[in-house]
Amino acid sequence: MNRASLRRPLGCHVNEVGTSCSRKAHSTHQTRWGVVGILPVHEEEEVKRQFMVQRADLDLNVTGQGLKVDSYRKGRARPDGILAPVDHFAGQGEWADPAGVLVVVEVTSWDSDTNAHDRAERAHAYAACGIGVYLLVDRDDDSVTVHSEPEGGRYRSIATLGYGHTVEIPGVGVTLNTDGLKRYGR
Repeated sequence: MNRASLRRPLGCHVNEVGTSCSRKAHSTHQTRWGVVGILPVHEEEEVKRQFMVQRADLDLNVTGQGLKVDSYRKGRARPDGILAPVDHFAGQGEWADPAGVLVVVEVTSWDSDTNAHDRAERAHAYAACGIGVYLLVDRDDDSVTVHSEPEGGRYRSIATLGYGHTVEIPGVGVTLNTDGLKRYGR
């Protein structure tokens, strides 16, 4: 098993026995390496519900679909959520081309490298491959940051609002009410 290729559930660590979690429950999916967690269940349910109610023609994929993102680490990223047309990833395998992806969603982990990982590296990588919106749910400061208008490997527009505000997701016709995320803050 290649542990470096697994994405740990947030608040969990992998050891010789398996995965040990000290935080709240997470959604999981089955891979060839075993069960892997993605978004924390509560944040996943809150965000996915709102996207699906407003845009039934789209799918917020939270099953661990990977994307080929050349400028990120080993050229691969596994976002916590990917908004794309229904069946967009059919037949693309574990690592799909990011073309056609409308929004990627990440929820910050409690790891020490979350600042570099979620706030900087991923924003740059997603902008560089032309993903229109990067939505960051930041559990450290109870906020949501919407990165949009990718150009030259950077997002030209970045808006951060605390939980409890309404956030427009550019280009997809979705308004995210972040009031429900307050329940899951620190």
